[in-house]
Amino acid sequence: MEHAPGWLVNSLIYLGAAVLVVPLSKALGLGSIIGYLAAGIAIGPWGLGLVTNVEDILHFAEFGVVLMLFLVGLELEPKRLWSLRQPIFGWGSAQVLACAAVLFMAGWAAGANWRVALVAALGLALSSTAIALQVLGERNLLLTSSGQAGFSILLFQDVAAIPILALLPLLAVGADAGEGMTGLERTLEGLKIVAVIGGIVLGGRLALRPLLRWIARSNTPEIFTAAALLLVVAIAALMQFIGLSMALGAFLAGVLLAESEYRRELETDIEPFKGLLLGLFFIAVGMSIDFGVLLAQPGLMAVVVVGFMLLKFGVIYALGKLMDIPYQQRPVFTLLLAQGGEFAFVVFQAAGPNVLPHGIASFLIGAVALSMLISPLLLVAIDKWVLPRYSAHAPTSMEEISEQQDAKVVICGFGRYGQIVGRMLSAQGLKITVLDHDPDTIESLREFGFRVFYGDATRLDLLRTAGAGTAKVLVVAVDDTEQSLEIVDLAQKHFPNARIVARARNVAHLYQLLDRKVEFVEREVFESSLRSARSVLEGLGWPAHEARETAMRFRRRNIELMHETYPHYKDRTKLIAVAKEGRQQFQEQMAREREERRQRTGLDWDRVEEERTP
Repeated sequence: MEHAPGWLVNSLIYLGAAVLVVPLSKALGLGSIIGYLAAGIAIGPWGLGLVTNVEDILHFAEFGVVLMLFLVGLELEPKRLWSLRQPIFGWGSAQVLACAAVLFMAGWAAGANWRVALVAALGLALSSTAIALQVLGERNLLLTSSGQAGFSILLFQDVAAIPILALLPLLAVGADAGEGMTGLERTLEGLKIVAVIGGIVLGGRLALRPLLRWIARSNTPEIFTAAALLLVVAIAALMQFIGLSMALGAFLAGVLLAESEYRRELETDIEPFKGLLLGLFFIAVGMSIDFGVLLAQPGLMAVVVVGFMLLKFGVIYALGKLMDIPYQQRPVFTLLLAQGGEFAFVVFQAAGPNVLPHGIASFLIGAVALSMLISPLLLVAIDKWVLPRYSAHAPTSMEEISEQQDAKVVICGFGRYGQIVGRMLSAQGLKITVLDHDPDTIESLREFGFRVFYGDATRLDLLRTAGAGTAKVLVVAVDDTEQSLEIVDLAQKHFPNARIVARARNVAHLYQLLDRKVEFVEREVFESSLRSARSVLEGLGWPAHEARETAMRFRRRNIELMHETYPHYKDRTKLIAVAKEGRQQFQEQMAREREERRQRTGLDWDRVEEERTP
């Protein structure tokens, strides 16, 4: 091995440590993150000493966080991101400012210099995006209220890291204190940032999709994978060049491509690299823990780690109550945000000796790394001792699909619509598999004897596990229109043999399903509304058969009109014109039929009802 290249030896060490330690950690119920961190400690300077260039590895491994945020961005269309603007900037700023204020007061009261206390507070107020999103994803919590709130706060923290880094030079003391930028230089720097972000936005809208389409036509999957990685690397490098967060730039690129037809291909291609690099990131965090500092002052280190996590825990738990996060989800939500984060490493390293003395910086970096190490252990403790005392509605107690299902019918969404479908099929002795992601709904249904699995039906892996690959019918009954269309797209691409029966929330949703050639579509309230209209006519004194014939005639004409307007639904002016013309013709036809009925029976039902009304 002495003649082997360094990169080959290091690769062998990293992969060997991960392969040996991570499966053991998962077998013990500690999770993959603990395994990666333990592997890093084992091969790092304070373990076997197999790897020493920890900082270089940590910088490289941070690209795993970049890829993760790119994939998170792919899940958020711009309009959905815009809908989250209030929790991102409202609750996100509340978390960062409140935690920083409490930590600053604690540090200042303990006798620290106010500059040191402020920098330490700002760095420790940040949380680990990598660990938090990894845990939320593994527990299928991203679509819950706590998952959405946690994601919003973490995204704001990534944005907040930029002004925090910009503040550091202003806190410098000594020789470099007066070496700041002039007003003109600051203006030019700001214009450069605006220009780069604008270029990314315009490029994502105008250039990236045609470029990806051209590459896809080459029918070389490895080149498409290379293009996907090049896209993320280029944007990350560009953002770093102008002094912004690489992860934030990658997230922005993901959002811009969220509506792209290549969204799924990008996710599939990048997912393996993200997993490997995130694992490398956690290994690097384990290697970066300076046990020399820990052993020199173990008592003080314990006080700092426990102190800042408890202070953050209290602030964030109170914030969770104000955000109306369900109480059974608060422990996990609070703990994930109470730990330190990877951006704290950047803040403490960037502070420099003029802001943060080297010894204090090393101590704080060790405290952050230690908090990231013990947080997964605390999650295990919460699962074992805290959550069982909470209501059984906790999402972590939900039964997830872990074994392959083989039912011929898969129902996605088991609300008021899906339940009727499922109950009728079950009454006929048919075996069904049901997926729903609302923990409260699932627990309530289980009390009535339904077997419902907890899971997000927009995830391809869960659909496969649910048996969509062998199912004859896939019922799409979810409430959300966008999720419904996403499930249909996944099913048509990956499970072409499954017949799709879809619920349409409204006519616009119906048109979009027709665009996808879905054959069996039902508007959710159409038939029940017709039945109510029949009841109204009968209440007005109409004979039951007359009311029924009138309702059925209206039903046929409404469906005909829907098909007449469908080709024009993207042209609002034409759509309105065709719809008005169709309604006018129908009203004239119904008026003629009313006159024929009056002449045939000798009765005018409107007049009869007026005479009967006291």
